[in-house]
This record gives sequence, structure tokens and C-alpha cells, in this order.
Amino acid sequence: MKVALDHHYSVKIAGRLRERGFDVVAAVEQGWETEDDEVLLGLCQQEGRALVTNNVADFAVIARRWAAEGREHAGLLFTSDASLPRTRSTIGQYVRVLEKLLKSLPDDDSLVGQVRWL
Repeated sequence: MKVALDHHYSVKIAGRLRERGFDVVAAVEQGWETEDDEVLLGLCQQEGRALVTNNVADFAVIARRWAAEGREHAGLLFTSDASLPRTRSTIGQYVRVLEKLLKSLPDDDSLVGQVRWL
């Protein structure tokens, strides 16, 4: 299972997950931080990466439209600042939550077309 973190997450999350053997990149590391949301989702699809994002409003609309058009994405993993804030003090929490999810998904395409909340 491959994952990309949207630009509003710390690159430390991706680094710590890579240290644990997972294929995780941050949008900032890839030079994707200025890409339009739909372009970003397309880049993730091309690489077979589920996207972790807090931008539910925009990506939910894109995912619904893609589904109506018969297009698939590699997966969307939504977070909420209410339940999982994006702060320095929660980097470890993100690592633990994502590690648990990644260990539970046996295949690279386990999340294709799916939307989940972390």
C-alpha cells in the first residue's frame, strides 16, 4: 500500500513511516504542494497512492464526480482537526494511526475508489 500526504501534513510523518518500511511520501517532497486538488489526486492515482488529506470539502466533490464519470482514484483518507489535529505534538499519533492502517491492508489496491476517515 502506497500513500501520499497532502501538503498540510508534516514531512516527518512520511519519514517516520518510511523508516518503518512503508512507501509514504509527502506532497512537499514530491514538489506537488502547489498542484490543484484534482491534479494532485490524478498524480496519486498514477502512482497508485492513497491520499491523506484534511481538505474534505474539495476532495469529496472530486471523488463523487470521478465516480460518476467512471474514474477511480487510489483512495482518499480524510482527517479532521477535531479528532486528529495537525500539530507537532500529534505527529506520533499520525504515524501510529497510519502504520496500523497500512499493516491492515494487504494489497496496493486495497483502497482503490474508497474514501475512509482516520
